Amino acid sequence: MSAPNVPSEPTPRPRPVRWRPGAVLTPLLGATLGAALVLALTVGADATRTEDAGAPSGTVTGVTAPAGIRSVAYTEALSTAKTRKPRVTVIGTGGTISGVATSRSSFTDYRSGQIAIASMVGQLQPEIGQVADVSTVQFGNKGSGGYTMAEFHALTLAVEAAMKSADAVVVTSGTDTMEEFAYWLDLTVQSRKPVVITGAMRPWAAVTPDGPQVIGADGPANLYNSIVLAASQTTFCYGTVLLLGDEFHAARDVTKTNSSRMDTFQSREFGVLGWVDGPNIKVGRAPARVDDCDRARDWLTPFDLSRVEPTALPRVEVVTSYQQAGGEAITAFAAAGVKGIVTAGTGAGGLSSAQGSARGAAAAQGVVFVSTTRTGSGSVYGSNTGPVIAGDDLLPQKARLLLLLSLAFQPRNVEKVREWVTTLGNPEWETAPVR
Repeated sequence: MSAPNVPSEPTPRPRPVRWRPGAVLTPLLGATLGAALVLALTVGADATRTEDAGAPSGTVTGVTAPAGIRSVAYTEALSTAKTRKPRVTVIGTGGTISGVATSRSSFTDYRSGQIAIASMVGQLQPEIGQVADVSTVQFGNKGSGGYTMAEFHALTLAVEAAMKSADAVVVTSGTDTMEEFAYWLDLTVQSRKPVVITGAMRPWAAVTPDGPQVIGADGPANLYNSIVLAASQTTFCYGTVLLLGDEFHAARDVTKTNSSRMDTFQSREFGVLGWVDGPNIKVGRAPARVDDCDRARDWLTPFDLSRVEPTALPRVEVVTSYQQAGGEAITAFAAAGVKGIVTAGTGAGGLSSAQGSARGAAAAQGVVFVSTTRTGSGSVYGSNTGPVIAGDDLLPQKARLLLLLSLAFQPRNVEKVREWVTTLGNPEWETAPVR
């Protein structure tokens, strides 16, 4: 496979002192952690509040914003959002949120992907019309696990096309692989405008697509709040965020933790980014990426999908370790032409002896590995040489997406892949004193 034509990488700015947000930061408002740290402080009307007399009816009336963000672009986005009604495009891909249950009281017996996104947004009118001018795009209508990587590629381009006229984009999807949808968009969308992904744990309607609403359906509130959050521009430069149950999370950190509960999405040690409490949005922390908001070249990732075809996306697989695990899966994947493998190891990335031997042989054949843990949290460390890359605390399913994209753009440059996994995959805040 020939290497795609990609832009040269900018020279990284020096970052003398760094910290991992999840290591020391909790989402508690009012924490005082230093000048460069994101603080949760109520900002006055000259910054992010949207309660001006001229604000459109139905907009957010208060934003508890991160005062540590010293970005002109961020401030301008918030200011613009309070002076005119924002334009938000909602892209529907299906999932439980568009599902039809067998009865109003059936939370688990339903068919997903049955209701058009235009119909769901229409049911939020007239209230949502006071918040934003909303348009819709029906990208697909099926369960999240049914989408291919080529369709992921197309979804990114659909989001970017919508951004040409919209101020923000909301994407609906099924929750099973929603965290992968979110992280993919976070890595690939070439716009600083807000992208919010949402869905539901309970279907929308009962019996027919235009039937009565399922008792306790969470889809309508999740969709409404996602549009509110996107329209407010609160997450400008945050990359993609995931919202369910009034909470929004960073795409990199969030994961689904329960098969049925409505509070299934958690951000492990990192904590949520913030909350939508009716007309109030509270922000507890921000992704490190926000620090580059005024430097678009630094903020953007190198994964501009308009420059590669879907066929350039290589196969990358995940292999889990367990007691006396065999190495045949790794060997078979290598023989099938898989370009990268993420290992979800025990503890701090451990593999069985058979898997370790198979990994060594596959690495010698050119397969690139990223080592992660199956525990759900904690870091994996490793050497800085060879085709085995430490994934730090990236979840295996997210490390797979980053490795896949890295190999698509640099198929024969292991050191560049290592650099991207280490930096893009594990972003850090700069805590040097502000001069």
